[in-house]
Amino acid sequence: MPAKLYLVGDSTMSDKTNLAYPERGWGQLLPDFMLPQLQVINLAANGRSTLRFLNEGRWQMLLDELQAGDYVLIQFGHNDQKQDDPKRYAGVNTRYPQLLQQFIREVKAKAAIPLLASSICRRNFKGKTLVRDLAAYAAQAKQQADLAQIDFFDLQQQSCDLWQELGPQGSQPYFIQVPAGLYQKYPQGKTDNTHLSVQGAVKVAQLFVLELQKQQHALAKYVYRTKL
Repeated sequence: MPAKLYLVGDSTMSDKTNLAYPERGWGQLLPDFMLPQLQVINLAANGRSTLRFLNEGRWQMLLDELQAGDYVLIQFGHNDQKQDDPKRYAGVNTRYPQLLQQFIREVKAKAAIPLLASSICRRNFKGKTLVRDLAAYAAQAKQQADLAQIDFFDLQQQSCDLWQELGPQGSQPYFIQVPAGLYQKYPQGKTDNTHLSVQGAVKVAQLFVLELQKQQHALAKYVYRTKL
């Protein structure tokens, strides 16, 4: 039986069904880095926060199939900060840490292994300086991982540092830049600095894999390669 890694998060992590469109979640590319002895099960879904993922019953679906020894990587933040949407908003110092701790407790109660990651960084530049608008949620995620004494993957810090190093132009290929007249859904084209292109998803998955190795994590033994 292969080991199992469940992914729980939002659109930056989730699988995309329309492969003709350039958007990918980084979790969709992760299996390409791993040996077949690790089964990656991507339950991340577009537009979800901790609160919405729980209230829709998606979290319970995970718990129902979770077995002892399985891994669960939890990554939320992008939609938790949407204060104008009560179905998704989870305050950074209130509901967000409460729900993270609930998720961690319930995974542990199944004798499974919770892992926590901070949200990836948006490509939001003011001039040549990257605006780290998810920094508070990332810091809270790290704090909750420390409190629960579980492994933490700071993909916010790593991706922010990378986009800043690449700059406004160099970071552009990692995000959605659709020209006009190519897709029916976006006749005028689309610039999206939150969601990842294929290259962006590959890069974030690579960051995660390299961090597994750096931490000498138990999952590192399932790494097949660090470049596609």
